[in-house]
Amino acid sequence: MAVIAQAQNAAAETGLRGRLLNAVQRMQENRARRAVYRQTLRELNALTTRDLDDLGINRSMITRLAHEAAYGK
Repeated sequence: MAVIAQAQNAAAETGLRGRLLNAVQRMQENRARRAVYRQTLRELNALTTRDLDDLGINRSMITRLAHEAAYGK
């Protein structure tokens, strides 16, 4: 019985319902990544130039660092 249930679940996941669930999941992941990007960008932009210098960060690096924090390299 377990094998049949697994086969039915696998078939359901490849259908329209599965594609919709995957699309919703991707949208949620992208939304979370955008939130991380915006938060990182906001926090780094709020730092003074002296604080950034202490961290070894130039202002021109902020967008790249925020992108790496959210999406990886």
